[in-house]
Amino acid sequence: MSRESSRVGLVEELTRGGYLSPAWRDAFTRVDRKQFIPDRVWIRSDDGYHPLNRTTEPDRWHALVYRDQALVTQVEDDGPDTALIPSSSASMPRVVATMLDALAVADGQTALEIGTGTGYNAALLSERLGDRHVVSIEVDPLVADTARANLKSAGYFPTVLTGDGGLGASAYAPYDRVIVTCALHTVPYPLVEQTAPGGAIVLPWGTGLYNGVLLRLTTGDDGTASGPVVGDSAFMWNRSETPHRDVMATVKEQDRTTATRTRLDPRLVFGDENAAFTAGILVPDCRYSVGHGPDGEFTLWLADHATGSWASVDFVPDSAEYDRRQHGPRTLWGEVEAAFAWWQSAGSPDRTRYGLTVNAAGQRLWLDSPDTLVPERR
Repeated sequence: MSRESSRVGLVEELTRGGYLSPAWRDAFTRVDRKQFIPDRVWIRSDDGYHPLNRTTEPDRWHALVYRDQALVTQVEDDGPDTALIPSSSASMPRVVATMLDALAVADGQTALEIGTGTGYNAALLSERLGDRHVVSIEVDPLVADTARANLKSAGYFPTVLTGDGGLGASAYAPYDRVIVTCALHTVPYPLVEQTAPGGAIVLPWGTGLYNGVLLRLTTGDDGTASGPVVGDSAFMWNRSETPHRDVMATVKEQDRTTATRTRLDPRLVFGDENAAFTAGILVPDCRYSVGHGPDGEFTLWLADHATGSWASVDFVPDSAEYDRRQHGPRTLWGEVEAAFAWWQSAGSPDRTRYGLTVNAAGQRLWLDSPDTLVPERR
């Protein structure tokens, strides 16, 4: 199969899968993903990320470019004893197509993109709306420069700025559409302010326990933006909101703990995406990790790095109760139990029944209607 047919094959695959709408098919056909993928990408294996170079493995590189999968394009070394951490990537083509379709753009509209990355998304927007209607912001100067070069080489010239995307780009506002390509927990209000009334903001949203969902917010005349979860979408975090990565760095075996038993099977929470999403809302600033043992046993660890609070639950198959330890000012497993009880009392709602409203005072999650707010942790 030729490389050109591989390119067409990707478009056909996305179309057959229901990810690529007719409104975006021409743009995906004309914009070649290959022009936005660097010669070196990083592939994950059991022992971390390893480079794959176009010069030494050209056939494998091309196959990956036209495959419906995300590609890590930049990594960071977090220290001599830690694994490489992805810091920039090219998103899965199906995710790109889904998010662009959720924008519901129309001819003549303007779009702001937060997170330029490789420039591929900005090129698709430029193909659909025209260069002069597209502004993109990238926080990483090196990534921004590479994206500009990629776009120029491909024949696209949107405005690409280097800076904090959370501030938006007021000089070019208002925008009819805003799209964010990094996971957010707190939606920056400047993005709402810079979106025209009736405009849309499409963004990945998540918590320390669940990353993440896709939100589509519509702006109102009163300075608010509100809208529902429209699907799933896991992205790298906005750099200013990246949760503390190492859960076990907070756990100290010498800490004085409260040891009790719990009847809540941790799989009921963290094995159910809807329950886990709800737990992430009601147990904020919390991360989890799982340590696997023999014969199906495992330990679930929870940690809030800021307060030094942590908890553990030891799962043993066929048990009715599980050993639980907690330390710190927050009783994290107790909060999880309360969150799970609330979720059950609300009818075990699917995550697509939730939504978010953002205004100048902050943001609030709701269930089914903006009038039915989700309780906040006290």
